[in-house]
Amino acid sequence: MRTTAAFFDIDGTLYRDSLMVEHFKKLIKYDIIDQKAWFENARDTFMDWDKRQGNYDDYLLQLCDLYVDSLKGLDKTCIDFTSNQVIKLKADRVYKYTRSRINWHLNNGHKVIFISGSPDFLVEKMAKKYGVSDCLGSKYVFEDDMFNGTVIPMWDSISKNHAIDDFVEKYNIDLSKSFAYGDTNGDINMLRRVGNPVAINPTKELLAQIANDEKVSKCVQIVVERKDVVYSLSPNVDIFDL
Repeated sequence: MRTTAAFFDIDGTLYRDSLMVEHFKKLIKYDIIDQKAWFENARDTFMDWDKRQGNYDDYLLQLCDLYVDSLKGLDKTCIDFTSNQVIKLKADRVYKYTRSRINWHLNNGHKVIFISGSPDFLVEKMAKKYGVSDCLGSKYVFEDDMFNGTVIPMWDSISKNHAIDDFVEKYNIDLSKSFAYGDTNGDINMLRRVGNPVAINPTKELLAQIANDEKVSKCVQIVVERKDVVYSLSPNVDIFDL
């Protein structure tokens, strides 16, 4: 008998921000990295996004490069301590809809799998908190318990596609009966591969991809959670350029 699975992205899909950003803030708070690095390299991009004059993905990509550079040479014990603080203080800051879907899948005996671009040491802790079956994040490589600056990414659609292939083989998953939940272009292959795709608070770029993909647009559910209301939208929703 083949297995039904549910694949979840984390940042923007479950968690209402970025786990990497939260960890970056904790490293600054504990004076492990210098705050001026953020002000000199990412502040302007963040301010542009915060004023809705720039792209959040641009801010995250810039911050990701800065984050990796800042972690280089840090001891694993230090990284584990600060990442534990992130999970302890922030892991409940999630979308109510997504949390309820995770519980629904677990109660129905499905394999619940997190596939996220966030660092693997954060993804693993998040997966443990929510009792999911398995997970995979961007792999941060350590040598002698020190981060050596090498990252094997899991934030792009190609990497997530390969991850799904591995999980299908590992758990004998029937993708036609399975589910996927994502919010950005990096999740498009997850949505394409399953019989029950769900786009949660999708970006404009992901909506455009869905609209131009005949297979996904026929079966996708688009969900937007704002404040205490969950909206379900048609895949041919109008996208406005402002």
